[in-house]
Amino acid sequence: MSEIRDALIEAARDAANRAYAPYSGFHVGAALLLRNGDVVTGANVENASYGLTLCAETAAVAKIANEGWIGELVAVAIVGGRPEGEALVGGEPVHPCGRCRQILNEAAEQSNTDIDVHCASGDGRAMASYKLSELLPAAFGPKDLGFVDK
Repeated sequence: MSEIRDALIEAARDAANRAYAPYSGFHVGAALLLRNGDVVTGANVENASYGLTLCAETAAVAKIANEGWIGELVAVAIVGGRPEGEALVGGEPVHPCGRCRQILNEAAEQSNTDIDVHCASGDGRAMASYKLSELLPAAFGPKDLGFVDK
């Protein structure tokens, strides 16, 4: 498991280096592991109209949805910090925001699994791993609308 986690975190770190974050300077990368072993990445994309900013996890989930792989998600890694992996003060792992937890839940329910969520600081020194259900307990999703078996 740690080999998979480490590879996902490295892919997320690489994606974070490609973030478009000219306003905050806070780069976030996400790496999604699919059932077939493929890894799909995304990075945050800021916008001068801040509300239009896309989180890394949202960008990555949009990619898998557009490719028809929405039901294939098994794990995600999120890395955040300054460009080139500099950790923020305190060096804590970066966790998905509430919106991204909901976006990930939608994909997880389509995959019919409680996905692994690996979080890391930009420098990789701090890490934490969870099941998505720990980060978003009692989540509302497709199952509540009758679209996925409970």
